[in-house]
Amino acid sequence: MAISRYAVLGYPLGHTMSPFIHEKLFAVHGVSAAYEKKELPPQELPQALPALRKLDGFNLTIPHKSAILPFLDRLDDRAALYGAVNTVKCSERLTGYNTDYLGFLRALEDAKISLAGSVLLCGAGGAAHMMAFEAASAGCSLTIAARPSGLPRARGLAEEIRQKIPGAAVGACTYDAIEGDFDLLLNATPAGMYPHPEAMPVNERTVRRCKAVFDAIYNPRETMLLRTARLNGSKCAYGMPMLVWQAAAAQEIWNGLPFTAGQVAPVIEEANWEMERVFR
Repeated sequence: MAISRYAVLGYPLGHTMSPFIHEKLFAVHGVSAAYEKKELPPQELPQALPALRKLDGFNLTIPHKSAILPFLDRLDDRAALYGAVNTVKCSERLTGYNTDYLGFLRALEDAKISLAGSVLLCGAGGAAHMMAFEAASAGCSLTIAARPSGLPRARGLAEEIRQKIPGAAVGACTYDAIEGDFDLLLNATPAGMYPHPEAMPVNERTVRRCKAVFDAIYNPRETMLLRTARLNGSKCAYGMPMLVWQAAAAQEIWNGLPFTAGQVAPVIEEANWEMERVFR
């Protein structure tokens, strides 16, 4: 049996969990496949396309998610909406998809957290872009918060949402200007990520005013933000389920084999153990 070949492209990649997660997911369905990581500087992406076309598919992370767009033959609806691709299927044509949103929504669902009501989003980068559009599409009242240096970007994201989703209730502010209570806080910043687990994107007072908190960070499993929320009695969700579910969605695109929650849950736990083994 021929071995299918896949890869993740990024720069820098460091210790990415993607190969480990994809190998575990391939094993679930008995797919014979190899998955490697390719550190590719942004200026080398155009020259790498001929070799990439020989793969069965590939994933993209920073800084290639938007840079790949001019080289693709078609995009799915979500990738076109976000202007970002994390999964490419290679056949006669290169087709770009975005499965990050599926991972995000499944992570919330697994934690029994609803994407509804008033939402506070921390950050305005790539992950925040996806979360913002999903929240606005779900009819949420959205506040995008950022540092003063990031406020123009947050305002630009809010305006983009208003243009693409007429009637969307979305605004932007700095962290120190956050007011009111929220049904859900979404962290799409690196604040609290290893090796700085003590950091939080917002202060404790703001966290206490949120009924539920989702942190896209997966290392550590419980960030200071989530610990503060848990001690406050809020519902909490962390980033590893999002990472694994988006990978499962990518494999379904590549191979047409869907995954159940029962199949994905053990992979999430194995990924947590592997992460702790590597970084402890």
